[in-house]
Amino acid sequence: MLLALVFLYSFSNSRNKNRTVSKQSDIVFLNDEGHFITRNTVNKLLIQNEVDTSGVPKEKLALNRMEQSLVANEMVQEADVYVSVTGEIGAKIRQRTPIARVASNPSFYIDAEGKKMPLSPVYAARVPLVTGVGDKSDITKLYKLSEFIYEDEFLKKNIIGIHQKKDHFELKLRTEDFVILLGEAEKLEAKFNNFKAFYQKGLHDKTLGKYKAVNLSFDNQVVCTKK
Repeated sequence: MLLALVFLYSFSNSRNKNRTVSKQSDIVFLNDEGHFITRNTVNKLLIQNEVDTSGVPKEKLALNRMEQSLVANEMVQEADVYVSVTGEIGAKIRQRTPIARVASNPSFYIDAEGKKMPLSPVYAARVPLVTGVGDKSDITKLYKLSEFIYEDEFLKKNIIGIHQKKDHFELKLRTEDFVILLGEAEKLEAKFNNFKAFYQKGLHDKTLGKYKAVNLSFDNQVVCTKK
């Protein structure tokens, strides 16, 4: 029995070493909100360092190098590359998550980690459009505001535009034509709680159409300017 076990182990190990990698790749996107990078591009990145992956023993594949090649792509946050027992290359891709789009030259996204992210040629994210940002502007406060909006379902659904004037911000809504004068990106929870209460009451009373500006920059107040 011992000799049989040794033989089976040696036979299995030998077959495993000699198994070659398939040209087919199993690519899984862990966050599937939108593909900023295509499966075809991922597949090319996986095999770009190999002459012919169909003939390369899988133990010789530089999986770490493949992962580094994927992560080097500006659309990818993290990647895990592996080879299955059948010789198929697999990759699990987590894309970067944009939370705001800055209209600049060139335009770019701000991602969920507060970093600049280039636009994708294959997919456009539905995030607020930011204007008023200079080429060398500090985006720290803009990121703080954008992240707060992204994490709040009501704000994420309704706010489509952000305009920055130095340290002050104005917001544009999807369905209403008044401007929200937010002021500085401070006390955001209190300001937006006040706005939500005002909005629900105005929606019920059908008075939202009367205003051209809603100012949230005062403590515990919502100051409205009529048309």
